[in-house]
Amino acid sequence: MNALLLARWQFGITTVYHFLFVPLTIGLAFLVAGLQTAWLRTGKDHYLRSTKFWGKLFLINFALGVATGIVQEFQFGMAWSAYSRFVGDVFGAPLAIEGLLAFFMESTFLGLWIFGWDRLPRAVHTACIWLAAIGTMLSAYFILAANAWMQHPVGFVLDPATHTARLTSIWAVLSNSTALVAFAHTIAAAFLIAGMLMVSISSWHLRRGQHADVMRPSLRLGLWSSLVACAMTAVSGDIDGKIMTEQQPMKMAAAEALYHSAQPASFSVFTIGSLNGRSEVWSIRLPGLLSFLATGSFNGQVQGIDNVQAAEVAKYGPGVYTPVIPVTYWSFRLMIGFGLVAGLLALVGLFLTRGGRTPAPERRWFYRFAVWGVLFAPLAASFGWIFTEMGRQPWAVFGVLTTRESVSPTVGAATIWTSLITFTVLYAVLAVIEVGLVMRTARSGPEPAAAEPPETGAPEPQLGFAH
Repeated sequence: MNALLLARWQFGITTVYHFLFVPLTIGLAFLVAGLQTAWLRTGKDHYLRSTKFWGKLFLINFALGVATGIVQEFQFGMAWSAYSRFVGDVFGAPLAIEGLLAFFMESTFLGLWIFGWDRLPRAVHTACIWLAAIGTMLSAYFILAANAWMQHPVGFVLDPATHTARLTSIWAVLSNSTALVAFAHTIAAAFLIAGMLMVSISSWHLRRGQHADVMRPSLRLGLWSSLVACAMTAVSGDIDGKIMTEQQPMKMAAAEALYHSAQPASFSVFTIGSLNGRSEVWSIRLPGLLSFLATGSFNGQVQGIDNVQAAEVAKYGPGVYTPVIPVTYWSFRLMIGFGLVAGLLALVGLFLTRGGRTPAPERRWFYRFAVWGVLFAPLAASFGWIFTEMGRQPWAVFGVLTTRESVSPTVGAATIWTSLITFTVLYAVLAVIEVGLVMRTARSGPEPAAAEPPETGAPEPQLGFAH
């Protein structure tokens, strides 16, 4: 295994690992803020207990997300120094804004929220978690704007003297159409992941008859969040597919393993064939669906892999411009499949719990299935991220810089092997710690309900804020 392949494995493993924390942090921040707002407006004790319970899970996830995110920043200068030199002038702007504005805002107000329970007025304290949540969303936007530039580079010129990208318009980078739709898609996925976490943990407690006053409202909140987010993910994903077809036609062709242009083009739900996708043995197909995903018309033309390869050879010179087809084909379907399963689970759950109902004992199958729902949305998001990044290959910056040209020229395979093994072992340990902390916190449940106020006319005791 050469240095390039090892560097790609290292970056892929650490990126997918880090991305598990990012959407959950964003989604949980807003759901916790909503619960605290409900407590502020109603004064009901179960909303306060819900806020603190889900807030603990949010903080555990946030801490691991920050730690793994710092490693992501360092990796650009470790195995990808050639890439860093090329894009530094462009990447510096959105990433600096993210660090100096969004992350500073996020961490500052989160600190005030953590330590301000018994020190700040309720309204001010609630505003802190909202501002922290908005900070997480802003962080996501600036990072996605940087990533979108890799997918669709705009607002720059090539410096012929240094052969590096020089920023000409920060507004073009921040308003990139790819960034706008990727942001909507990512935020929707964030609420889907956070909603499914709520559904899973609430179902675990309700199946055991525990903490129903907290867990049943949390279950409903998670179900509604998941269902709405699933619909938003589908809509934004449809828009993303059409923009992707226009900007990166190879990625859409690779998503279907479509080697020859077709009009209309069908979508294969499942295919058995050769690993390169050329020899199909058997498949289940939906007529015209790929044409609709790519063009908005069930009769639209979708370019094939061979056709795009020939066009890119003519444009960029000799080379292989196709990604790994089995990876793009199956990651695209697993992304859609796990997302739809999560949405179906939310729809069934809302039906079973409608009108204040609680699933009867003979329907406890729902609780057992819902507990596993915590895996569906993160898997969908991870496979979506793999498809997005792998489908762009062999480009690091589409049409401008290849991945092969991006790797550090002086870092050898032995060095990358060492860091790859170190990071993998370290992240495995962190995963055990993260899962252990989350499961321990989830199983412990919310704090006990506050004692009922005395009926003797004595002053009502103040509701405690101890965290």
